[in-house]
Formats: sequence, structure tokens, C-alpha cells
Amino acid sequence: MTLPIDPTQLDEDDIGTKQTTLEMSHEEAIEHVRAVFTDAGFGIPTEFSPSALLNEKIDADRDPYYVLGACNPSVANRALDASENRLGGLFPCNVVIWEEEPGVQTVYHVSIMRIARLVGMAPDDGAMADIIADTGELADEAFERL
Repeated sequence: MTLPIDPTQLDEDDIGTKQTTLEMSHEEAIEHVRAVFTDAGFGIPTEFSPSALLNEKIDADRDPYYVLGACNPSVANRALDASENRLGGLFPCNVVIWEEEPGVQTVYHVSIMRIARLVGMAPDDGAMADIIADTGELADEAFERL
């Protein structure tokens, strides 16, 4: 299979990568990130710990790793309309928190809106550009407050 895009030609801006480091416990970081994203206008309809699941199911011995599924309902509704419902396959916008070492957590996010446009799940038009700009502003606000 040939990929429709060359991943080596993409940079962090193409996929809307955001990352920061927090100096606090893993549990504190989860609570802090949840509160900041909620204050920035995101709901958190889903969350789970892949590390806990993998450690339990296959004895993976993974360090703490947590996923917050963030969603801004207004923007999500617009994205579904713009993508003829396909973008829902990538919902929610995940914010990931992993422990680098005790007391040091990485917070990571990529823009599902940008990725959907890159892979053809959403149109490359003005409406989608507005959605990407709006979600980018919301995510920027949240990351600035972390």
C-alpha cells in the first residue's frame, strides 16, 4: 500500500502537535490537565489508562499513561457537518499524559481536525480551515495555561 501523503514531509504544524512537561505527580497532572481543558471549553466525555489496562491484561509493566478524550461540542458538531460525518471516526480529541519519571509528566496532543484534512476525511476548504483555526485556538489556550 502506498500512503497518500509522505509522513517524512510533515512537520509538527501539519498535524497540530502540542506538547509540554509538567513537574507534578501523574495523578496531579491528570487532574490539572482535565481542569484546564474543561476551563478552555472542552468536555471530557471519555478517559482511560492504557497503562493500567495493558499492565493488567498482558503484564506489560508500562509506566503511567493516561488519555483524556476532550471534545468541544460546538466545534465537533461543525466538524461532523463539514466532513459528512466521517470525522467522528477520530473523535474525541485526545490529550495524553505520560510519566517520563516520577514527578515529571509529558502532556501531548495532535489535531484530529488537521489529520482528518490531510488524509481526506475532511475537505480542504474554508469551513474546515475555520474549524481547524477554532480548535487550534482552544488547544493553544489550554496549553498556555498548563
